[in-house]
Amino acid sequence: MNLAFVESPVQLLNVLEWTHTRGEHDSTVVVVLPPVDPMSRGQLRRMAELARDEGATVRWQEARGETGAPLKALRALTGLIRQADRIVIGDPFSRYVQLLLSLVRPRRTTVVDDGTATMEFVAQLVRGESLVRWHRRGSRGPRDLLLAPVTAAARRSFVPSAKRTVEVFTAMPVEAPEGVEVTANTFAWTRARFGPPSLTKGADLVGTSLVETGVIDPVPYEEAVATLARTHGATRYFAHRRESAHKLHALEAATGLEIVRPDLPLELIARRGPIGHTVLSFPSTVVHTLPLALAGTGVKVAVCDIAPEWLRDTASPRAQGFLSGVTETARDVQRLAPWRVTAVTEG
Repeated sequence: MNLAFVESPVQLLNVLEWTHTRGEHDSTVVVVLPPVDPMSRGQLRRMAELARDEGATVRWQEARGETGAPLKALRALTGLIRQADRIVIGDPFSRYVQLLLSLVRPRRTTVVDDGTATMEFVAQLVRGESLVRWHRRGSRGPRDLLLAPVTAAARRSFVPSAKRTVEVFTAMPVEAPEGVEVTANTFAWTRARFGPPSLTKGADLVGTSLVETGVIDPVPYEEAVATLARTHGATRYFAHRRESAHKLHALEAATGLEIVRPDLPLELIARRGPIGHTVLSFPSTVVHTLPLALAGTGVKVAVCDIAPEWLRDTASPRAQGFLSGVTETARDVQRLAPWRVTAVTEG
């Protein structure tokens, strides 16, 4: 039995891509550990329906919000974890998943894409570092120190040995450490299940939660969105599931864009269509995944770099380098300079 833990719609999508590649839908149990925000939960419920349609068993397990929920979920899942032949992880940075991993020594571990975070995860494995999300600052609080032994134990689950195999299933450009198997995620399931889409005359713009995570300032972000929309004829703005309602209302008023809150991950929305002939984005997962999901459709993906002056004081020192790396390693996209978003060069 494969036992997968997912906390976001994209993670569940990539579990489906992994099971499709291996032909193991029927032998996979997916445990959904939902976040508290309504948009993520709605997308996860839609993705859970698709997973059940493919033959996977889906278990919805609340582990947040209510007092005692984490411990209750831990007790409920311990037996299931010990029965699994392979553990499939959507977010190796998740403290809760790390706690679950510390209870067992899985013989086979697979990490599926959690977007661009996969790039940082693999890089930290190569460097032998602790698992820390790229947008977090270096200081460690009391909670981090308390959970440090759990994180260290979980990290060992991602190091291959004579008794443990480790696989990374990814659409991202990564160079894994010796012994870690890298399997390419080509979005074969998405392309087989949806589309091809019809194309609209205008362009579509993909939103980002970099403002919400404290990486970039909202003022230059709003100005960049307005300039991109005006220059490239964008009519719709596909909101990231973590974007705040306040920011989206401000963007709508300032730009006239139609704000769309997708009910599925953007790769499926775009493949299902209709979608613009050009999709504009800031550095994010979609600059790597959309060219794969939309292969052969004629849709162009363009990415606008993040200018250093857009960064907030609260941003991690690694933020600029990481975001630049996301853009520079993207294949089959156009590059848009942040200081003059009308300039296009081949990426």
